Amino acid sequence: MASGGQGINKELSDLLNELWKLDVNRMKPGTDYKINLQGKAGFVAEGSNIARDCARAPLFSYVNENKLQSIDTYKYFINLLDNYEMSTGVAEQVTKEELQENDLFLDAILKTDVMKCAHRYLVSKGRASPDMGQFKKQLYAIWFKLYRRDKSGGEDSCGFEHVFVGETKHGKEIMGLHNWVQFYTQEKLNNVDYKGYKSRDNKDTPDEDDHVLNLQFSWKGLVKPVGSCFLGVSPEFEVALFTIVFLISDERMTNVKVKVDEYLLEVVVYRFGRSIGTSYPKLVSSNNRDL
Repeated sequence: MASGGQGINKELSDLLNELWKLDVNRMKPGTDYKINLQGKAGFVAEGSNIARDCARAPLFSYVNENKLQSIDTYKYFINLLDNYEMSTGVAEQVTKEELQENDLFLDAILKTDVMKCAHRYLVSKGRASPDMGQFKKQLYAIWFKLYRRDKSGGEDSCGFEHVFVGETKHGKEIMGLHNWVQFYTQEKLNNVDYKGYKSRDNKDTPDEDDHVLNLQFSWKGLVKPVGSCFLGVSPEFEVALFTIVFLISDERMTNVKVKVDEYLLEVVVYRFGRSIGTSYPKLVSSNNRDL
């Protein structure tokens, strides 16, 4: 794939901007959700779970619950968030009901224009079968196939759990949890405590209308010194983006720079065999004047 200025992958950027325009289920900042950025997060020593709280209030001051419950892709996504053991090393026990929930979610996102566009692109690159049923099986393997992340236990993890739900390593370290809906859900349950935002590479201050945020938080007593996630985007947009980056590269780690809407992002995807190990966006800058 050809890259443009500043190492930006133009082909992928063009595709992702098409997906961005198709993402009709994306929440509108200031209307469907409101965030309270508060202070800039401080330094956390490696291995420490002590962080200065630079944000006394939650990150999300408002989210349109009606949309979360009435739009199928959000509704079925939320049903998946309580299906996993938090700690690695503890084998997952998948019930028949949970398998059905996985199916319902994939069926819902595959009906969207976002995923149909992603599918067409992957077919054109020879990375997916034209048959939608085969593509669904491929998505299932990438996101829901269980694997052993911790060698001491059984099959304890999958791409969906790590990226969207989050998990802990030996009860001492937060891994994953790169999804805004899960973050909001856990904030409501008082499991997540937002500590403040992290500066981007160009040291500017985030905007409350931003759709991507680098942040610091604690989850059930453990601190994540720096994490990153999209804000307001639909589940299908994230699945499409990370699936595309995963499938177009055979590298163990793929790090690609793209410009989506007004955001300059690094999209990072690690593979775990034929599944996703982790994937997340890293905000480099926003607003066209910064590019």
